[in-house]
Amino acid sequence: MSAQPSEPLSAVTSRVGSGRGARAVEGSYTARHLSVLEGLEAVRKRPGMYVGSTDSRGLTHCLWEIIDNSVDEALAGCCQNIEVILHPDSSIEVRDDGRGIPVDIEPRTGLSGVEVVFTKLHAGGKFGGGSYTASGGLHGVGASVVNALSARLDVEVDRDGATYAMSFRRGEPGVFADPAEGPSPTAAFSPYLERSELRTVGRVRRAVTGTRIRYWADPQIFIAEAAVLLEDLLARARQTSFLVPGLSIVVRDRRAGPDAPEVEHRFVHQGGIGEFTEFLAPDPGVTDVWRLRGSDTFTETVPVLDERGHMTPSEVERECQVDVALRWGTGYDTLVRSFVNIIATPKGGTHMQGFEQALLKTVKKQIEANSRRLKAGKDDRVEKEDVLEGLTAVVTVRLAEPQFEGQTKEVLGTPAVRAIVAKVVERELTEVLTSSRRDARTQSGALLEKVVSAMRTRVAARVHKETQRRKNALETSSLPAKLADCRTDDVDRSELFIVEGDSALGTAKLARSSQFQALLPIRGKILNVQKASAGDMLKNAECAAIIQVIGAGSGRTFDLEAARYGKVIFMSDADVDGAHIRTLLLTLFFRYMRPLVAAGRVFAAVPPLHRIEITNPGKGMDRYVYTYSDAELHQRLGELGRRGLRWKTPPQRYKGLGEMDADQLAETTMDPRRRTLRRITLGDLESAEAVFELLMGSDVAPRKDFLVEGAAALDRARIDA
Repeated sequence: MSAQPSEPLSAVTSRVGSGRGARAVEGSYTARHLSVLEGLEAVRKRPGMYVGSTDSRGLTHCLWEIIDNSVDEALAGCCQNIEVILHPDSSIEVRDDGRGIPVDIEPRTGLSGVEVVFTKLHAGGKFGGGSYTASGGLHGVGASVVNALSARLDVEVDRDGATYAMSFRRGEPGVFADPAEGPSPTAAFSPYLERSELRTVGRVRRAVTGTRIRYWADPQIFIAEAAVLLEDLLARARQTSFLVPGLSIVVRDRRAGPDAPEVEHRFVHQGGIGEFTEFLAPDPGVTDVWRLRGSDTFTETVPVLDERGHMTPSEVERECQVDVALRWGTGYDTLVRSFVNIIATPKGGTHMQGFEQALLKTVKKQIEANSRRLKAGKDDRVEKEDVLEGLTAVVTVRLAEPQFEGQTKEVLGTPAVRAIVAKVVERELTEVLTSSRRDARTQSGALLEKVVSAMRTRVAARVHKETQRRKNALETSSLPAKLADCRTDDVDRSELFIVEGDSALGTAKLARSSQFQALLPIRGKILNVQKASAGDMLKNAECAAIIQVIGAGSGRTFDLEAARYGKVIFMSDADVDGAHIRTLLLTLFFRYMRPLVAAGRVFAAVPPLHRIEITNPGKGMDRYVYTYSDAELHQRLGELGRRGLRWKTPPQRYKGLGEMDADQLAETTMDPRRRTLRRITLGDLESAEAVFELLMGSDVAPRKDFLVEGAAALDRARIDA
C-alpha cells in the first residue's frame, strides 16, 4: 500500500462536513457558543457538584450546610443552642443564638452582609478574616448553595437591638405577598429591581442575638420522593453535641401535622469526646477512657489578600490542637472516628497517620520494656492490627484553614498535622502506660497482655486457617473424625447440630436427615473462654473442633462467607448442666465468631421437658403430648381432664436427650416441620456473657455478693439432693 500525502486539518474538516446535514456542524463552534454561568446559576445547573445528589441524601446535606454555620458559631464560643424544626409543609427551619449574620454593608459589593452570605459563592467569614479560628465551613458556599436550590428562603437576624429580615426565591432577593395562613413558596413574589433591601421587622434587647433560617427545597431540583433522613439527622446531631461539649441541639419533627403531637429529640453532652467514646464502645472495657491532649504550632505558606487586592504568598503560623479519647475493650473490633474542626474524615488523612504511627510505636516500646513479664520473645513482631484490636477511639484536631483532599472533606491533607499528632499521642500515651498509679498500672498491664495475646492469636490463626478447607470429591477431609457430616453442598440449607454427649449423638444420628443435617458431639463442658487467652482456646480440643468444623476462622480473621453451614444449632439437655453448656458455647461464639450470630445463623434447640401419654385419645388426636415447662404441663393436664381424657401417670420427665428415642427426638427437636428453634441475637449473647462473667469470671467479690443477696430467695425444696 502506498503512502498517501498528508492534507491540512482544515481540508479534512471541510471534506467531513460536506455530506448531507453536516453543514450545520462546519465551523459552528465559536466563542459565542461558550456559556458563562453567573452567580448562583452554576449551582442550579449542576447541583450534584455542590450537594452530591438531588435525592434525600442531597436534601439532608443542604440542611447540614445551614446547621454547620450555627455550629461554627458554637466553636467560636458564641452559640449555646441550636434548634432544627421540620415543618408540616416540608420546610425546614434552623435557629441559633449566635452572633447573627452581619447586617452592615460589605464595602466591595455594596450589599448587606446577609445578602452577600446568601447570594455570593465563596463569600463568608472563614477565609482568615479573624472571625473564626477553627470552623467546619471552608469554601463559603454552604448558605448560598442552599438558597440557590430553594424555592423560597427566609432569614431573620437579631442583632444590634433590631430584627432584620430578607427573603429569596431561587436565590433572588425580593418580597413575598404571603396569605393569612402563613408563608408559602407559591405566594406572589416581587423581586427587587434597583437595589435590595434588608428590612427591619422588629426590636429586641441589644443583648439578644441570633439567626433564624427557614427554607423550602425547590421541587424543580429535588425529586418528589426526597425527604430529610431523620435517622441521619439525629445521628449527626448527637455526634455534634459530643464534639462541642455544652452545645444543645434540639430537633423538632412536626411533619405529622398540627393535630399530631410534636416529636422532640434533645442532645447535649458535657463530657465531650470522652463520653462519645463510651457511647461508641461495643464491648466491656479493658481500660478506662484515656484522654490525650496537646497542641503545637507550625508554619505554612498561604496566599494572602494585600491592600491592593493582590494575592501574595506569605508565611503564617498556625496552631494545631489535638484531643484524643481512646479505650480498649475485650472484643476484637476496631472503631475509630476522626474529625477536623467537627468535620468527619471517614477516610482519615494526616491526623490518622500520625495517630496510628504513634500508637504502634509507643505500645511496641512498652512491650519490649516488659518482655520478660509478658513472655514476649525477640522474634515476636507486634503489628498495627494487634494494637488496634478492641480499640474504640475518637481523634479530633482543630486548626485554622485545614487543607482537604477534594471537595468532600473526607481526607485531611495538611502535612504538618501528622508530626504534631504523633508527638502528642506518643508523649501522653507513654505517660499513661508508665504511670505509677495503681489503677493505671493495672490497666496498662492488661492492655499489653491483650496486645501480645492478639499477636499470638494472629499467628496461630494464620496457621490454623490453612487447614480449614471444605472437602470435595477431589480432596481428603481434615475435619474431626467424630463429625457426622451432611451430604449437601448447599450452605444455605445445611445445618450443624452441636450435641451434648455421645449418648445423645447416637439417637440424633437416627433422628436426623443426613442429607442436610450434620452432627458434632462435644464432651462435657468446653473451655471457659471468658478467662482463657485466645491461644489457650485454640489449643482446647473441643473449641478447636467447633471452629474447624464451621470453617470460617476465628476472631479478626473470621470470614462469614466461608462458613460451611447455614445454621448452627446448640442441642443440649433441658437442665442446669445443659444451660451451662449453652452459656459456654454462647461465650465462645460471642468472642470469636460474632459475625455468625449477627447474621442470625446461630440457634438453640428447644427439647421438651415432659411427655404425656394419653390412654384414650380421640379420633385424629396424637397419643403423645409434649410440654416444655412445668406451667405448660399443669395447663395441658387441666385441659385434658376437662375434655374427659385419661393419661398414664406420672407423665414422663425427660432428664436428657438420651432418654428420647429417635422418633421422639426427630418429632420434637430436629424435624424442621415440627421443631422449635430459639434464634440467638447479639443482645442474648451480651446478657449471657454478663451473667457468665459474674458467675464464672475471675473476680470473686461480685459472685459472693450475688450468692449472699440471692440466698434468702432460694426455695430449698427445689434443690436436687
